[in-house]
Amino acid sequence: MSSTQPLLQRAPYETLRDAFRWKIPAQLNMAVQVCDDWAARDPARLAIVDLSGDGPRDVSYGALRVMVDGLAQALLARGVERGDRVGVLRSQGAWCAAAHIAIWKIGASSMPLFKLFKHDALTSRIGDAGARLVVTDAEGVALLAAVDGVTALVPEAEMLPKGGFDAVETGAEEPAVLIYTSGTTGSAKGALHGHRVLSGHLPGVEMSHDFLGQADDCLWTPADWAWIGGLFDVLMPGLAIGVPVVAARMSKFNPEDCMKIIREGSVRNVFFPPTALRMLRAADARIMGLRSVASGGEPLGSEMLDWGRQAFGVTINEFYGQTECNMVGSSCAALFAPRPGCLGKAVPGHDLAVIDSTGAVTEHEGEIAVRRGSPSMMLRYWNKPRETIEKFRNEWLLTGDRGIVEDGFIRFVGREDDVITSAGYRIGPAEIEDCLLTHPAVATVGVVGKPDALRTEIVKAYVVLKPGAVASDRMAAELQAHVKERLASYSYPREIAFLDGLPMTVTGKVIRKELKARAAAEMGG
Repeated sequence: MSSTQPLLQRAPYETLRDAFRWKIPAQLNMAVQVCDDWAARDPARLAIVDLSGDGPRDVSYGALRVMVDGLAQALLARGVERGDRVGVLRSQGAWCAAAHIAIWKIGASSMPLFKLFKHDALTSRIGDAGARLVVTDAEGVALLAAVDGVTALVPEAEMLPKGGFDAVETGAEEPAVLIYTSGTTGSAKGALHGHRVLSGHLPGVEMSHDFLGQADDCLWTPADWAWIGGLFDVLMPGLAIGVPVVAARMSKFNPEDCMKIIREGSVRNVFFPPTALRMLRAADARIMGLRSVASGGEPLGSEMLDWGRQAFGVTINEFYGQTECNMVGSSCAALFAPRPGCLGKAVPGHDLAVIDSTGAVTEHEGEIAVRRGSPSMMLRYWNKPRETIEKFRNEWLLTGDRGIVEDGFIRFVGREDDVITSAGYRIGPAEIEDCLLTHPAVATVGVVGKPDALRTEIVKAYVVLKPGAVASDRMAAELQAHVKERLASYSYPREIAFLDGLPMTVTGKVIRKELKARAAAEMGG
């Protein structure tokens, strides 16, 4: 057995970039990568430090495999077949990890679901994926009670079979995980990834943590494992490399609990979303003893980088990617000094560039794109062939971000689309607009991101009411509750403005650009 070893060795960046070659076998199953290989080679090795209270605190690879194998057999007993989609609705914890691994082990695809999702968000994703079963806990059972056609499986409540279970042989290109991402039009889209997706993340994860895999490394993030940032930037890479991963529940991020988790879990490596960093800074937090701090989701400025050096004693490494193709760019203080406002440099193995409208690489401002061939690139959007085609320009996957290349660094200029980045979440305005339009008082609505010092942006809705409906604070609160109860508590409009009309195109589409300008003007530009 050969457990996954760090892919990057210490050398100048240019040497790493030029010499790197992917070595991904045709037959690959992520369950073997993150669990079985280590369980066979070193079963007592620490895999997960579980501070969630859901079971044993220290979970070895051997113990994790027992959980995985029992759950895999329970899934088969429930009728799950190879190629099926199975939801995972659990917070950080060893059973959450075991659920994904067990699903991969039987050749099915896992679909992470967020505990803050409400009925409509869960129903749309589960329905679109055609999932008939969701691995969850008691809290999740209540959330799923009103979702038609889906069965809940709670591992702790079942007598799981005993004995080992060998992973089915799957191809590197075979579907393994379906992660939904918010876009600017229509409902959330499911990005379907193959078993190669984890391998595609490893160089960038190692780079963003100054060569992750050093003695005493221990990895944690406050980001939920329901998103690609928590699942594939932290949990699964840590398990694959053999770095213990801390699991801890934070219903809402706060500096005090954050520092307690780091202390109790002996955390040495952290992925902090930018909002978490801003909250730590506002609390004047100081966390010494960390070896690396990574951040991603939006660029940090020079002021935040300077603060990070004082607060953590290390340089924050920014990384770049998205659900469709993640961990393709990164900074790495061990290799080169960061450049504020930039996304870092291309991670070895990924061809990251700026292209023009024809698809040609340009030295001028253009769209940031990733060349086909990156293992972390999605197979396709689930059941959306047209959107899949539109995501590419020639051999390049379009990120929707604009940038310019400076001495190998990718400088971020702005977003092509209207996706709202709030507190680290990417929120699609269309889903919120559709939800608000189901309220009997709403005639039309436009949703945009309004600049916010703490969250980057907040969700703001501009609403035109139907005749007879009265604009008031009470109506605004009613509309906010309408979204909270149906989508997710983090995506509701924190501000609502009532207008007589919205800027529209000749075809009747809301001109969000004008609404965004209005929202920015409310902040004084």
